[in-house]
Amino acid sequence: MIKTEVNATEGRQGYAPLLLTLLLSVPAFTVHADDNSRMLSNQPQPPDVRLGPLFNAVQQAKFYPDQKTFADALPKYDPASILADWQMQKNQRSFDLKRFVSANFTLPTNGDKYVPPAGQSLRAHIDGLWPVLTRTAKSAGQYDSLLQLPKPYVVPGGRFREVYYWDSYFTMLGLAESGHWDRVQDMVDNFASLLDRYGHIPNGNRSYYLSRSQPPFFSLMVDLLATHEGDKAYTRYLPQLQKEYDYWMADSDIVAAGDASKRVIKLADGTLLNRYWDARDVPRTESWMDDVNTAKKAPQRDKAEMYRELRSGAASGWDFSSRWFTDAHNLATIRTTQIAPVDLNSLIFHLEKVLSKSYLLNKQGNVAKQYADRAEKRQAAINRYLWDSKQSWYADYDWKKKQVHPQLTAAALFPLYLHVASDKQADSTASAVEKQLLKPGGLVTTTVNNGQQWDAPNGWAPLQWVAVEGLEHYKKPQLAKQVGLRFLQNVQTTYDKEHKLVEKYVVEGKNLGGGGGGEYPLQDGFGWTNGVTLMLLDKYCPKDKTCNSAHDIPQSSASMQ
Repeated sequence: MIKTEVNATEGRQGYAPLLLTLLLSVPAFTVHADDNSRMLSNQPQPPDVRLGPLFNAVQQAKFYPDQKTFADALPKYDPASILADWQMQKNQRSFDLKRFVSANFTLPTNGDKYVPPAGQSLRAHIDGLWPVLTRTAKSAGQYDSLLQLPKPYVVPGGRFREVYYWDSYFTMLGLAESGHWDRVQDMVDNFASLLDRYGHIPNGNRSYYLSRSQPPFFSLMVDLLATHEGDKAYTRYLPQLQKEYDYWMADSDIVAAGDASKRVIKLADGTLLNRYWDARDVPRTESWMDDVNTAKKAPQRDKAEMYRELRSGAASGWDFSSRWFTDAHNLATIRTTQIAPVDLNSLIFHLEKVLSKSYLLNKQGNVAKQYADRAEKRQAAINRYLWDSKQSWYADYDWKKKQVHPQLTAAALFPLYLHVASDKQADSTASAVEKQLLKPGGLVTTTVNNGQQWDAPNGWAPLQWVAVEGLEHYKKPQLAKQVGLRFLQNVQTTYDKEHKLVEKYVVEGKNLGGGGGGEYPLQDGFGWTNGVTLMLLDKYCPKDKTCNSAHDIPQSSASMQ
């Protein structure tokens, strides 16, 4: 006879096997058939799938201020057994869900807050942070959501305890500037390992990130490594570069004109562009209740469609921004998959160029020419479809409405950064950016202030570097310098006051400094801010010059907008 009361561990030892059949009848969020959402045999299941309704119950209970906390929790026992225990105990009068979680899971911690030595310069502080932010995942627990990586890596910091794809490129710039080429090599090897195992680089090394990627910077990582070790980097990582391309271009040969599939859009004239896409259509594991609540605000929309759009917005790295909204002030109008983003397509152009170069170095001239031709076609497509001819700047393309989305954002500088733009297009884009996006503390992300973190008044380190490099590519060093110096002053001034670097910064208004908005509090650390700041220090405040405070950094001289 089965007991009527079971404690947190007893059922696991004696009763769980008898109860597992109960799970077959438990309703959960549907996982639709797709390339990744099938939960392929070589891919670990994310916690919301492993734990099903238990995961949902814990997130709904709101025990933790950050929903990512339980997503990153480590089950102490077989998740199926824990789930069976919960099914048997949950309706008992004395059942305490929080106590049950504590007994069955180890919750993540962020560790002690790093306190820099007194009087440490900004440059020295960043150099000292690299080992603090370095992690390893050579072996992960059997039920851990963390994905194994063969070599050490640098995380952003704070709540971000894993490596992130596009963050890492800007972090690697700083590692290289600090002379840590061994760590740059490690991180490229880690991403190559992910491509070999999963066929793509996930958003981050967590099982719940496997259904999507992020802005594809792997080809730029190989470029960076090649500046140190020469062209052999291109041939060494050629198989992984090809896998990256195959992932982004999957279904390009079968999708009908005027339609889209996964990450590929085929316009009516046969032109191929790319979009962001997540293979699942349930709430994000790490932001479960946020997504559930967003869906409630638009009851007329299909929930699965809404969740897909939110997840795809997260794949963009700009989670979230008015770029993806029909109503710039309403997250519930998000329609990421309807957009061909200018930054993504510029990055795929770069990947095609690097593949062409790599195949040429590998003595495969015919294949090299094929990729050169693809890059040329994409460049023409970007300069036609992702160009706002009325306002004379680069923008995203709404492939369903068959029109450019008339919004100027910092993403408009990606065609300059990656050598896609003509001189004339670069000139007019730069002029618009100077008039509308250049602010006292750097480049603002968009002109919309709506409470989203990838909108005004925030500026982000990677976008500052894209702007500086892109403007210099098209012989606009003075404007590039204004962007770089204003952001560097902002970072330095904040460091002088608070002795830390942060994820994002307010760049307009009277109160510059740490940014806000979005789904979680401002995070300290911070990987990509560290990397870009080092690059800006190297450019505008060389090591042979003392820059110990904001007063030591050259002042921006251009007139303010």
